Amino acid sequence: MSLSAVCSGSTETLALSEEKTSALLRAQLISDSMGAYKYVSELWRKKQSDVMRFLQRVRCWEYRQHPSIVRVTRPTRPDKARRLGYKAKQGYVVYRVRVRRGGRKRPVPKGIVYGKPTNQGVTQLKFQRSKRSVAEERAGRKLGGLRVLNSYWINEDSTYKYFEVILVDVAHNAVRNDPRINWLCNPVHKHRELRGLTSAGKKFRGLRGKGHRNHKNRPSRRATWKKNNTVSLPRYR
Repeated sequence: MSLSAVCSGSTETLALSEEKTSALLRAQLISDSMGAYKYVSELWRKKQSDVMRFLQRVRCWEYRQHPSIVRVTRPTRPDKARRLGYKAKQGYVVYRVRVRRGGRKRPVPKGIVYGKPTNQGVTQLKFQRSKRSVAEERAGRKLGGLRVLNSYWINEDSTYKYFEVILVDVAHNAVRNDPRINWLCNPVHKHRELRGLTSAGKKFRGLRGKGHRNHKNRPSRRATWKKNNTVSLPRYR
């Protein structure tokens, strides 16, 4: 083997070792900068791992033994709850809500729908709102004195989906004196989950996007359709 070939091989080996060293240093820097909640978040991103699958399966069995709406002492996903506004202080509570999966049947007695044949369907109808929005609605109806702040998914099986709903007691002084959350004390935020004002509500209303491609979603799809399909013929006087 010639001297030039040996030199080129040693140069390539040195370059590869430098790349590996820099990659290890970058990984070390990233791990050093990661906080506790970042580790929890990364764990929840790997839901198909053996650990998470076993943990979720055991938790789901426990959830099935409890009522459909039950208070929990602390969030199952603390990183997600804090991103959505939860604080471990007085005035904040978390409830777990169970919602049955699948479509929505038309609520008619004995499946009799009066009207035209085009409206005769009872099954295979799809509800327009998400399961998370339904969970917020049920929690808000059961706990009328609290305000729904937000919610997030925690688990599901073949029959149910489970969500945790963050609620706030707006009568508590710890909430009323906190400038970061006391906007929720305003009476206009009563039952915001029933009027599509939470994050889940705005999503099914189509209000997540911005720009010229979303003009037909504002102020609502129905209002835009009505404006575009109404003929206005003002009378000449």
